Amino acid sequence: MGKAHVYKRNHINTDEIIPARYLNTDDQAELAKHCLEDLDKDFVGKVKEGDVIVAGEDFGCGSSREHAVWAIRRAGVQTVIAKSFARIFYRNAINNGFYLIESSEALEEINDGDELEIDCKGGFIRNKASGTRISFVALPDFALEITNDGGLLNHIVKKQGV
Repeated sequence: MGKAHVYKRNHINTDEIIPARYLNTDDQAELAKHCLEDLDKDFVGKVKEGDVIVAGEDFGCGSSREHAVWAIRRAGVQTVIAKSFARIFYRNAINNGFYLIESSEALEEINDGDELEIDCKGGFIRNKASGTRISFVALPDFALEITNDGGLLNHIVKKQGV
C-alpha cells in the first residue's frame, strides 16, 4: 500500500524526472535525491517507500535515459500509473525491473494523497480513500517475469543458470 502523488498533466518528460544536469553520475542514491525536482521541488521530501506516482499520457517522453527509472525507483516509488508511457521509458522500466501500470481511468479516480493498494497479478488498484476499484491490463507474462527477476540482466543470468 502506498500514497498517491498525482500530477494532472501529460508529457512528463525524462528531463523533468531527472534533470540532465545530474546525468554525470550513475549513482542511483544520488539520482534519487533529485527525482522530479524541476516538476515538484518538494517531491523527494514527501515521497515514502512504496508510494505511487499518477500522471497523464506519454509519461517518460524525451530522451531514452535509464537514469529516469533509476531515480524514481530509488526514491522509493513502487510504480508509476499513467494513461500511457513513452515506449522507450516503458521498456527501460521493464529492463530495470520496475513495474509500470497503464490505466485510462486512474488519473480521474485518484487524488493526491489517496492510499492505494495494487494487485499486479489481478490487474486492479484499490483506492482506499474512495473505495473504488480501478482495473488495468497487467504486464504480459514475459515482462512480468523480467520485472520479478529484477530486470533483464538478472533474468538472463537466471535463465542461463549462471
